[in-house]
Amino acid sequence: MGSLDGEIPAVWFLISSIGFVILSFIQFRNTGKSFNTIFLSVMALIFFASYLILLIPR
Repeated sequence: MGSLDGEIPAVWFLISSIGFVILSFIQFRNTGKSFNTIFLSVMALIFFASYLILLIPR
């Protein structure tokens, strides 16, 4: 069981980013370039950037 110390592991941002990439690809194949596709792509970029920021040592 994981600890509940209020810290989010960085790997969850990477997993979420990969999920958003998959969802945006499926959305793009079904509807083409739409607002939802752009939104999912931006969310993937934000979560991947968050993952990279958390990896930088302080």
